[in-house]
Amino acid sequence: MITCPICAQKVSETTINQHIDAGCPSPSNSQSNNRANIAPIFNLKSSQTPEKRPAEQHPDVPPTKRAKETVTPLAEVLRPKTLDDFVGHRDLVEFLTQGLGTSSFILWGPSGCGKTTLAKLIGAQSNAIFKELSATVAGINEVKAVVEAAKAAKVAGRRTILFLDEIHRFNKGQQDIFLPFLERGYIQLIGSTTENPSFKLVGALLSRCRVFSLQRLQDDDIRAILDAGLTRVSSPVKLTEKLFKTIVALSAGDARVAISLLEVVIKVPSEFGEEKLLALLRQSVATSYDPAEDHYDMISALHKSVRGSQPDAALYWLARMLAGGEDPTFICRRMIVAASEDIGLADNQALPLAVATLQACQNIGMPECRINLAHLVAYLSEAPKSTRSYEAYKRAEAAVSKDPSLPVPLTMRNAPTSLMKELGYGRNYKYNPEYQHPVDNQYLPSELEDAVFLEKAGQITGTWDEEALVEWETRSNGGEPWQGRK
Repeated sequence: MITCPICAQKVSETTINQHIDAGCPSPSNSQSNNRANIAPIFNLKSSQTPEKRPAEQHPDVPPTKRAKETVTPLAEVLRPKTLDDFVGHRDLVEFLTQGLGTSSFILWGPSGCGKTTLAKLIGAQSNAIFKELSATVAGINEVKAVVEAAKAAKVAGRRTILFLDEIHRFNKGQQDIFLPFLERGYIQLIGSTTENPSFKLVGALLSRCRVFSLQRLQDDDIRAILDAGLTRVSSPVKLTEKLFKTIVALSAGDARVAISLLEVVIKVPSEFGEEKLLALLRQSVATSYDPAEDHYDMISALHKSVRGSQPDAALYWLARMLAGGEDPTFICRRMIVAASEDIGLADNQALPLAVATLQACQNIGMPECRINLAHLVAYLSEAPKSTRSYEAYKRAEAAVSKDPSLPVPLTMRNAPTSLMKELGYGRNYKYNPEYQHPVDNQYLPSELEDAVFLEKAGQITGTWDEEALVEWETRSNGGEPWQGRK
């Protein structure tokens, strides 16, 4: 027996909870005595006491607790239950189900392309024990617990699949822990990542896993997901072609975004007009920009558009990056490189403008400095292009790597002491400003005396590719032949 902390009655330890929940009922013959022992805060008049349990509730029966209302996200409701229902990546799905066996692999692709769903379905259709962890919250201890259980399972003849979501979030030391477990065959590892495994995963782990690259879903895939979604939720909503196209465009190949937009459509009141609904859908989607991956892909697209003298494309990628929250000084630094790498000697004003734009971005900041960047990107795109200086440096660099020990010619050496003069330092050097005409000196080591690194201006370099030229004439020159065609 224990003492109730509310009414001070002696109650069985096994029924204390029921006793308190029932309002501390007491025997009639001792009610007055027990009332005196109740703590003052609980010794209230009946009008002050909370509403009692209904009379029909037996005091020994635990009170019925109201079940918490849970709402399952639509994306989870619509998650495929079998591989036959999985949308997209059919070739990969077929290979994974038939040709991979027990090998470990990494699924690399953008958000919403189906990495997690595919991994779960692979695990579900296998005869293995399937364990799932997320590297955003799990640590080494959780991994070790899975492996220890996998060891015991292996003895019993069962293999274990560990699916580690966002595996790139594990650091090098955490990734290394998988190596002995994979070597001994304790687990089959399936990892998923949105970031390039070449940069984020250690080489030893990569060598033990195949990497499969998943692309964004195609428009037809997104349409199939939307159709299936409307069928499975038994929604009376009918998507017009305009709504279909809008959701497909806004999702940008991300199934989760598409489903979230579908959920908006389903929940919107029927009196909502189509135009108002379209505006709501556009407002509900953030700009698609992943600073981890798009950061590199889009700056590459911007640089190559500038190099290709395509200002429209260059300005588009600039706008995409700035709208996604990219640091304008990062873009500017890349344009400074382009000013010398791609424009170079063809327009010597490009580099000063690029450096001035960097200073403007640092002093002004967003959103105003987007105007400075647009000015720079447009200028560099339309500027004439020359890689003479860049290519010349690469040739010189190659010569240095071939033999980095060639001595400086004596003629080129300073002779600040008499001993150096006696040794021939600076002998026969001709000081150019003293002459009215060109003079000759031995500027390079004798082994490189005839080397040419910087090509003459106007000298044609590169290869002739007839197919590439025809493609340009067709797509970018209105079908007209290039004036420089041979």
